[in-house]
Amino acid sequence: MLSLVIGGARSGKSRFAQSLCANAARVVYVATARPDDDEMARRIQRHRNSRPSHWLTIEEPVAIAHAVEHHSTACDVLLLDCLTLWLSNFCWEHRTELEGAIEQAAFSEVARLAPAAASSHLIVVTNEVGCGLVPEDPVGRLFRDLQGFVNQQVACSADWVYHVVAGIAVPIKQPGARP
Repeated sequence: MLSLVIGGARSGKSRFAQSLCANAARVVYVATARPDDDEMARRIQRHRNSRPSHWLTIEEPVAIAHAVEHHSTACDVLLLDCLTLWLSNFCWEHRTELEGAIEQAAFSEVARLAPAAASSHLIVVTNEVGCGLVPEDPVGRLFRDLQGFVNQQVACSADWVYHVVAGIAVPIKQPGARP
C-alpha cells in the first residue's frame, strides 16, 4: 500500500505520518535530509528524537528508490521523509544536466516507489509547494514546478493521500472513493 502525506512547512505532516506507523512492529524510516549546516542538523536531531528508538533509520538523500526497494520486504511500514528534501538533493546532484534530463530522471526514480510498496506499507511525506508565491528566479520556479509534478505522480499511484493543515490530516484520496 502507498500513502502520501502532503502539507505545508510545519503543518504536522511528519508527526501525522509517524502516527500511521503506531501499530507496526517493524518500521524503516528513510531520511532524506542532509546536515549541511547547524540549523539543519538541529532539525534532523528533532526528527530523530520524535521517532521510537526501535525504528531502523536509513539515511539516503538521493537514491530513495533503491533504499525503498532494498528495505520494503523487511518491514511492515516504510516511512520516507521527505520527498521535497530528496528532490532538492536530487536536483543538486544532477545540476550539470539539462532541465528535461533532470525531470525524466526524477520521474523515473519516483516511478519505482509504487511497485516497492506492494510488499509493505510505504508512507511518503512531501511539501505542498504550489500554494505560495511564484518564485522570482528561474531555478526556484523549476524546482517548484518539478515538485508539483513529482507530487502528482506519487498521488496518482497512492492508495491514500492525506493533506495536513495545522496538524489536522484530511484524507483527500482513499481506496474505493469515487473521484
